Amino acid sequence: MDEVGRGALAGPLVAAATILNAQRSTLKLNDSKKLTAKQRLKIYGKIKRSGAVIAVEEISARQINTRGMGWANKEVFRRLKNKIPADKYIADGNLKIAGITSVVKADTKIPEVMAASIVAKVFRDRIMDYWQSNKGYGTKYHISAIREHGVTKYHRSKFVRTALKPHP
Repeated sequence: MDEVGRGALAGPLVAAATILNAQRSTLKLNDSKKLTAKQRLKIYGKIKRSGAVIAVEEISARQINTRGMGWANKEVFRRLKNKIPADKYIADGNLKIAGITSVVKADTKIPEVMAASIVAKVFRDRIMDYWQSNKGYGTKYHISAIREHGVTKYHRSKFVRTALKPHP
């Protein structure tokens, strides 16, 4: 399992879980952050066609604003665990969640987590397509636009306040 969008100023936190089959050796997997959007889409298609078991969950910006990112990050993995029956659950990161093993940098080491990383990123990017230039992340342009036009219902209020603070 892996999540994407944790540090974004807008949009949902998205996580995916995958169970790969014997064809995984043909997938040429990598951490989604190390792939271009075109490469991710190509591999995503191969993952889907390979017969892998895939589940995706998202936590909305509204829920993040209400309950916090700490809750959201754990909750998204709990939901995935309840969606896919497996012998073992591995999540990228350093979280303490009952029944889930956390492995730092699992998205660079474990094929199933690499695949989950790609699936989650493609899924979130599709949701965030209307944010073409930044996908909800805190780019200079995005922060400038917030200063000029204000926030939307898709923004994470605490994240935006932090991004707008002057830095020494």
